[in-house]
Amino acid sequence: MMMNSQDIPDSQKTTQNTQVGDIFSQDFLDSPVSLLPWGRLCPNKPKFIPVELIGDSYTLGRAMTCEINVMMLGLEKKVVDCISKQHFKITKEKIKSSNNIEDITVVYIEDLSQNGTYVNKVKIGKGNRVILENHDVISLAQAKFAVYIFMNIQAYEGNDLPPEIKSKYAISRKLGSGACGEVKLVFAKIPCKMFAMKILSKKGLTSLTSDSDKFIDDRKILNEVEILKKLRHPCVIKTEEVFNTKNSVYIVLELMEGGELFDRIRQTQTGLSDRNAKLIFYQVALAVQYLHSEGITHRDLKPENILLACDKEVTLVKVSDFGLSKFVDAETMMKTFCGTMMYVAPEILLTHGRGAYTNKVDVWSLGVILYTCLSALTPFNNNNPRISLYEQITQGLYNFPQSRFANVDEKAKDLIKCMMTLDPKKRLTIDQVIKHKWLCDSTMKTTVLDLFRVSGDNQNYAPFLENQMKNMKLSERRPITHAPTFTQVAKRPRYDFPDPRL
Repeated sequence: MMMNSQDIPDSQKTTQNTQVGDIFSQDFLDSPVSLLPWGRLCPNKPKFIPVELIGDSYTLGRAMTCEINVMMLGLEKKVVDCISKQHFKITKEKIKSSNNIEDITVVYIEDLSQNGTYVNKVKIGKGNRVILENHDVISLAQAKFAVYIFMNIQAYEGNDLPPEIKSKYAISRKLGSGACGEVKLVFAKIPCKMFAMKILSKKGLTSLTSDSDKFIDDRKILNEVEILKKLRHPCVIKTEEVFNTKNSVYIVLELMEGGELFDRIRQTQTGLSDRNAKLIFYQVALAVQYLHSEGITHRDLKPENILLACDKEVTLVKVSDFGLSKFVDAETMMKTFCGTMMYVAPEILLTHGRGAYTNKVDVWSLGVILYTCLSALTPFNNNNPRISLYEQITQGLYNFPQSRFANVDEKAKDLIKCMMTLDPKKRLTIDQVIKHKWLCDSTMKTTVLDLFRVSGDNQNYAPFLENQMKNMKLSERRPITHAPTFTQVAKRPRYDFPDPRL
């Protein structure tokens, strides 16, 4: 029996409080083993709990003889039924090296199930085994039902990290990089929860406020980071923890598992539907409105910095990579803009990032983002032999090709024009963007409010919801004290979206 997409529980539902000892067989618990783990299985789904690999072999399945017994995890029946009595086996073996100088230790995973075990979305095949390497993703019954990420402690990355970080987090694969540093997937050891960690080298952080104070000190960095930690909005990435060292700043951020808006758009080939683009764009606009109210101009808004909570159509959206841009000098930012110039406001390009500009640079970027959402195109062409990309942007030379915009709401195109206005003084403010007629869609706003309710942090969104509710029709208001489930949000007939969490 194979699972379909509706059988897969979402990774952000509440996990069951299962004790580690509950899922292991008694034979395993009674067996004498070393107390030092050589590996770790970090859960990628709720109810699957972290497993410290201490013995030489582990089996996972429904049988009571399995070292990892899934029957004790409280999984839904339709999920348990897709897991075999013995689904896979992980084995650590020592192999004699050819020069007989030192034994080589390898870790295998063997597929014991007809339903299939996958490593990095590739099916192993029943009876077959493959070498398991650091950061490999293990899935059951279906490639996308990833339950564990294997971490080889002996090949552990991050030995150069400060002890206070290594004691709390296990560093996994690289997620991305930019002008402000690189981002890695990390696991908090207690509890084993996934986060994103941004690593900033202080050598790349410089002050924009004074030529005489070229390099900023720790106090300035930490003051800015403290501001970021206090930000609370359902559409803004939350800063969990910050570590400051002599050479680097490590910022632990919440992880968004739906990936980047850039990838969502790219998968469509022709652009998002009007209602889906509106649902996503409205949340991004709310985030920018909040950042501006806190005195923060993003400066680098682009689809890669807009993250989705899940891969379904109805999803919470959050803006990332804000705030620290003020520590990156104009030259560095302009180098970054070479790769993302498509989204940069003309007034920044005209002054090479050194002139004065307002937070309306973010509004221009929002216009480009909306254009791209609706068409899967950028408004400017990097391959035009007659006029450079720089000239196209600084002169505002763009149009709406019929092949992609024939069925796009005229109100949406009007909003794009109002945001992508060359003169910043005539460009809309973010408050005016929020009030634009294309976004005057009470059903969309109701769905967004429902997404906020289910996000699980009442303190972050309750005051915002109260304010938004005042502007909605009385018949559309619902109390914010009882959060609906994502299933209830999706099944409301007036906004006919599929279930976002199943």
